[in-house]
Amino acid sequence: MTEEIAAAVLNKAPGRLDLARLVLDAPGPHEVRIRVAYAGLCHSDLHEIDGTFDTTVPIVLGHEASGVVEAVGNEVTDVSPGDVVVTCPSASCGVCAYCMVGRQTLCVRREALTQQRPSARLTTLDGQPVRASAGVGAFAEKIVVHRSMVVAIAQGVPLDVASVLGCAVTTGMGAVLRSAGVRACQTVAVIGLGGVGMAAVLAARLSGARRIIGIDVQDAKLGKAKSLGATDIVNARAEDPVATVRELTGGGVDHAFEAVGAGKTVGQAFAMLRPGGAATVMGMVPDAQAIPLTGAELFAQEKQLRGSFMGSNHFKIDVPQYLELRAQGRLPLDELVTDRVKFEDINDGFELLASGTATRVVAQVGDVSVSI
Repeated sequence: MTEEIAAAVLNKAPGRLDLARLVLDAPGPHEVRIRVAYAGLCHSDLHEIDGTFDTTVPIVLGHEASGVVEAVGNEVTDVSPGDVVVTCPSASCGVCAYCMVGRQTLCVRREALTQQRPSARLTTLDGQPVRASAGVGAFAEKIVVHRSMVVAIAQGVPLDVASVLGCAVTTGMGAVLRSAGVRACQTVAVIGLGGVGMAAVLAARLSGARRIIGIDVQDAKLGKAKSLGATDIVNARAEDPVATVRELTGGGVDHAFEAVGAGKTVGQAFAMLRPGGAATVMGMVPDAQAIPLTGAELFAQEKQLRGSFMGSNHFKIDVPQYLELRAQGRLPLDELVTDRVKFEDINDGFELLASGTATRVVAQVGDVSVSI
């Protein structure tokens, strides 16, 4: 049965989000309906709002959310009504060649699972379809998502903190622990200390990296990175980050992680590597931006440049493990959420995110209790 919900809709880009009433379709056999409590504000959302990335409007943005399951399709067995859950946009089928070898983030059916339905997931009151970003559309009172994009978590986890698990945490920590496989006593640099970059700092500390260098242009973020485990900090506005990292490490780092999403900073990540090092790109770099590389460093120094989509995550395994580490006091996830806004003030939240001062902003979308 369909129902009317409130949502924040991007109707033009560049533009602002408009609060509107939409119609949400009933969940299909493999889908889950969730009452959203909190939704994280991501730079990828911001880049659709400000026109950095092309988008098709109207669209409900948002892809990382926490909430409570209200209903499930008849083929869903891993979550039930009443479960507290978080969402992740990396849908997977479980049976394609990539899924079978443990690379679910590259699932060939990802788009089909999230976008191809017998009827539109969301429509306006007069029946016009509205897209749900990444098959989630978290900036809404309720959402309907594919079962592979949902994992249950223990009750008692703060729902504002839980909301950033599905993107910021899985991307940053997964890039370090899964994509790059950072080992104890290696050296790490992280460029860009937003939610994703800060999660990478936390993961590097967990991995036992002996030196973790946080790089940003905001002193407040640099100070926070230091408190979360960075051994060194570099203000890229005040000094050359490549030269400084090379000097600090005596020739370069084993691993550099780029969380800005710009060709220039990808080039910096590659340049600050020691011979044999690897640069891992977590940020979304626009296609039009060139990435400056020195060819000789690729073959003569055996440096590597690779991408990491959503941290190469195994979402349903990773999230419970991260929460267990939090419960043990070894992973201060709560520190990643620096600002909270009401749903009606979501545009203010994106302005705060764009200012560069926030680590992660979350919006309280609906009822934050876990009762159903």
